[in-house]
Amino acid sequence: MSSLGRMLGVLDLFDDRHLTRTAEDISAALDVSLPTGYRYVRLLLEAGLLQRVEDSHYALGPRIILLDHYIRKADPVLREGMPVMRELVAATGFDCVVSALFGAQVLDTHREMGGTPATLAYGRGRPRPPFQGAAPKVLLAALPPAQLRKIFDARRDEAVRSGLPAEWSDFRKQFAAIRKAGHYVSIGELEPQLAAVAAPIPKADGGAWAALSLVFDTSRLSIVDVDKMVHLITEGAARIGGRLA
Repeated sequence: MSSLGRMLGVLDLFDDRHLTRTAEDISAALDVSLPTGYRYVRLLLEAGLLQRVEDSHYALGPRIILLDHYIRKADPVLREGMPVMRELVAATGFDCVVSALFGAQVLDTHREMGGTPATLAYGRGRPRPPFQGAAPKVLLAALPPAQLRKIFDARRDEAVRSGLPAEWSDFRKQFAAIRKAGHYVSIGELEPQLAAVAAPIPKADGGAWAALSLVFDTSRLSIVDVDKMVHLITEGAARIGGRLA
């Protein structure tokens, strides 16, 4: 990896368990000398990508907030999808969420809140478990078999812990069925109090731009017309996909 690549790799060292890092932590994690680690920190501080907090610890910097603003403005899925999401919220009263697959990570990119917003453990920017919940499953189902196999091979144990088949042939069949259905309904898979109905926002090549979901409390299942929810979410996802095409 180039020196620039290693320096930018500093940003990947921060997560929910490591909200701050010292220069010593960074040097050890990247397997570089301490002077090199300090140089990376200094350059990232100057760029606003890191900030000094307390006790010689560093956290991600304010420049990332600015960059996130530009990411939102440039995202074609959000540009075309937000009006549809608002229509779905108005029609159902439920939260509407867009989620996308970045490599092997599933991230929520936007949420339009309903009348009684759900309490979500995963919001914009926090990686979601890839095998639990409606949105991740429709995203994985839209992948080509070879790409899906790579994810299965790399994270098979996690898939099994999530209740998915341990054999590739059965795993593939399950996701092929989701792809054929064109939607997925999850009940308490990721968060026990929540249900979701998701559909892929289709690409012309058969893949998916993202997943569109309606999220609501499981206590509403007895009065919710799930078939109507499926119709609304698949029709909304198809409209967004058509606009993107």
